[in-house]
Amino acid sequence: MPSHHLPLLLAAYQYKFGRDIEAMAQHLIDDIAVDWDELGTDLLDGAPPTLVAALTGGEHWPSRTLDHLITPDGSPPVRMTVTDTTASDLGMPWGYILHPQGIEVISMAHTGTGPLVAWDTDPNTPFSDHPAHWPAITTRRTPTTSRTARPPRPAAGAAPTGPRTAARR
Repeated sequence: MPSHHLPLLLAAYQYKFGRDIEAMAQHLIDDIAVDWDELGTDLLDGAPPTLVAALTGGEHWPSRTLDHLITPDGSPPVRMTVTDTTASDLGMPWGYILHPQGIEVISMAHTGTGPLVAWDTDPNTPFSDHPAHWPAITTRRTPTTSRTARPPRPAAGAAPTGPRTAARR
């Protein structure tokens, strides 16, 4: 949800990754085998304590990847490709695209393009989870250096729920 993910991703870009989009994309996209189970407060490393407290309510939890998946046939799990056509089947209400100039936020209810939130936006900015509150964008962006990131719904402080089958994802 944008109200959680945008502040976390903006702060991560500004502090943990030192405004290096390639380092951020490497960590969030390239360095994981399958997907994220949860993005944690470790993405706020280097951020001012007041910002961390404002974004997390003082709670701390680690980021976790989906490394405990069991597929129905026992084969190794593979990354899913999320597209406009598959997003709704996968239960993904929001998508995020990392551009050099900011994060594009796409409501899957309004596929195509979404507003671009500049990297220098204050992470304390309140963001809405309702697609109607985002401005309509009529042109499709086609950057050549973007990478897609789709963090899962947060569950602050949640304990792992045990093995998950790929079919349940």
